[in-house]
Amino acid sequence: MPCYSYQGIVPVVDPTSYVHPLASLIGDVIIGPGCFIAPGASLRGDFGRIVVEGDSSIQDSVTVHANQLRDTVIRRGATIAHGAIIHGCEIGENSLIGMNAVILDNAVIGPENLVAALSLVKSEVETPPRSLVAGNPGKVVKTFEPHQITWRNNGEGEYQKLARTALSDLAEVRPLHHFAPDRPRVRSDAIAVRLTGDTAIERERRAAGEQA
Repeated sequence: MPCYSYQGIVPVVDPTSYVHPLASLIGDVIIGPGCFIAPGASLRGDFGRIVVEGDSSIQDSVTVHANQLRDTVIRRGATIAHGAIIHGCEIGENSLIGMNAVILDNAVIGPENLVAALSLVKSEVETPPRSLVAGNPGKVVKTFEPHQITWRNNGEGEYQKLARTALSDLAEVRPLHHFAPDRPRVRSDAIAVRLTGDTAIERERRAAGEQA
């Protein structure tokens, strides 16, 4: 992986975390256990410290930067979706930051929050636990009940599994020239984020059971 010291400070990566070779870590960056850092992610600890606690996911093309006044902290179990910008702020435990959302300096996103895609959370904003935050500027539009926090479960999350399996199974190769009819498919337990209720498949299964 591109990993750079700055002012003599070297990034730290727990050996149980996976950092893709096309991600970059600069300076005062600390990655805890069981994290997944995707291709194109940039974590720049050149103005301050970045801490990514365990079991977190930093997805493709995410930018994480720090400021001089406070550490940038991504708490345990958080997911930062593709293209988001995390700048000098704190992301709460088990929170999900949607695609291309922007969280600005000194904002504090509470635990088990969902920040909608494309939202802009302004500086100094603090959100309470289990909030749905949306818009530009981002505002709390809903408070979730505990049973509605369906993007996390009690077991191992899909990105925790991906961090573990990528360490042993992900390999750079040359592409094939032809498609084989019996080509296998990737096995995945990943689910789309939903706020509440059953999936369509679960409803179909329940309906079939009622008709039987």
